[in-house]
Amino acid sequence: MGPTQRCLLCLKVELFIFNLIFWLGGCGALGVGLWLALSQGRFSALSLSLPSLGVAGLVMAAGAVVMAVGFLGCLGAATEQRCLLLTFFIVLLTVVLLELSGGLAFYACRGQFDRYAQDDLKSGLRRYGAPGEPALTQAWDTVQTEFRCCGVQNYTDWFEVRNGTGVPESCCLEHGAPCSGLGATWWKEPCYEKVKSWVAENVWAMGIFAACIAVVQVLGLVSSMLMYCQVLKVEKYYH
Repeated sequence: MGPTQRCLLCLKVELFIFNLIFWLGGCGALGVGLWLALSQGRFSALSLSLPSLGVAGLVMAAGAVVMAVGFLGCLGAATEQRCLLLTFFIVLLTVVLLELSGGLAFYACRGQFDRYAQDDLKSGLRRYGAPGEPALTQAWDTVQTEFRCCGVQNYTDWFEVRNGTGVPESCCLEHGAPCSGLGATWWKEPCYEKVKSWVAENVWAMGIFAACIAVVQVLGLVSSMLMYCQVLKVEKYYH
C-alpha cells in the first residue's frame, strides 16, 4: 500500500468516525425535541402567533437534518464516491452557513424578539378564561403556579385585560383564598423574566452540545474535502 492509499485510508476512517458522531448528535437533538414536545407541550398554547410546539418541532427538524447529513457522510466515506463526498461537503457547508446566519440574526435582533414575544403573550392574556380557550387558560395557570409569577411584565398586566378587577387565582400565594383584591397575597415577579432566567440557567448544556457539534462540522468539512482530493489523486494515478 502506497503513501497516497494509506493517507486515503486514514482520512476514510477519520471521516467515518466524525460523521458517526455527527449522526449520533442528530439522534440526540431529535430526542431533545421529542422531550420538549412531551414535557413542555402544556406551555405551547401561550403564544397565539407562533405554531404549537414550534421550538420542539424546530429542534426535531434540525435533528433529522443532522442525521441525514451524517448518514450521507458515512456513506461517502465508506464507498469513496467523489459525488457523495462533494454532495456531503456542499450540504454540510450550507447547514453551517445557515446556522451562523440564524445565530447572528437572533443575536442582532434579540431586543426586538423580546418585545415581540412580550406583546404576543400579552395578547394571549385577553383570551384567558374565554369559552373556546381552555388550553391557553390552563397554560397560563400552569406557568404562574410553577414559576410563582404573575402577568407578563407585571401583575398589573391582568388589570389591563380584566378592567382592574384583580388577577387569576393562579397568581395567588395560597390557592383557594379570595385574593382578587389583596395585592399583598399575589406573586409579584413577572413571568417573562422568570422563564427567561430559568432558560438561561439551563442553556449551558445546550451550548456545550452546540459547540461540540460545530467542531465536528468543521472537522467533517476539512476531512471530506481532503478525502475528495485524495480519491481524485488515486483515480488519476491509476488511470
